[in-house]
Amino acid sequence: MRKNHTITTDDILIKLCHSLADVLSRATESHIKYSPMVQKINKTSLKPDIGCFVLFDGGFTGLVVTNFSASAAMEIYQNYMLRMGFPDTDIAIHHTADDVANILGELMNQVVGDFTGKIGRELNISITQNQPKMLTLHKQIILSVDTNLDRPQVRRVSFTTAKNNIFYLELAMDKTEFIQLEDFEVDEQDPDTIFETAYDAQQQQSLISPNNNTTNNNDHQDLLDQLGL
Repeated sequence: MRKNHTITTDDILIKLCHSLADVLSRATESHIKYSPMVQKINKTSLKPDIGCFVLFDGGFTGLVVTNFSASAAMEIYQNYMLRMGFPDTDIAIHHTADDVANILGELMNQVVGDFTGKIGRELNISITQNQPKMLTLHKQIILSVDTNLDRPQVRRVSFTTAKNNIFYLELAMDKTEFIQLEDFEVDEQDPDTIFETAYDAQQQQSLISPNNNTTNNNDHQDLLDQLGL
């Protein structure tokens, strides 16, 4: 009798870690790695200096949170901008600059898009994501988002940049198992298309960014209001 193949919550977490490390490594042309040790935690939270959260829904529901120190955020941001060919004069020097949050938000959008695309194809399910919300923080914020999790499992994984700056990934989702009953073909996707799309998006953003500061500030305040801050 054929043994059924099972995918667990922790298997899904590993795939998310792969997506985060791979996408950021290629985007910055540097080595991003994650710890093989995973921490069980009770709740997700946004922490200083820059926090980001993304909700996904569909085949399963979850919440992805990333917390960057100022040094980790600036290293990733500056490496990405240099890789894209921007001169030093166009690169922000403080982590509180809107451009830093915009770029990190776009990179996290690519990460979660890469993850949901891969996991959707491998599990043959449909998953959607919302636009990442990026915040520059001076204090910790405990996230309490209605994600309809019946048996939530929460994990934290630490990541290290090429310059040994540390940032963290947190995942909250239902305890779940996917059991493969029959064989099916998995569609493959060219990973280079992620960065072609990212480059086009960055070029469009550079054209309209001078007019976006007021809008970004308003969006920031709306999000803070929703979080009760």
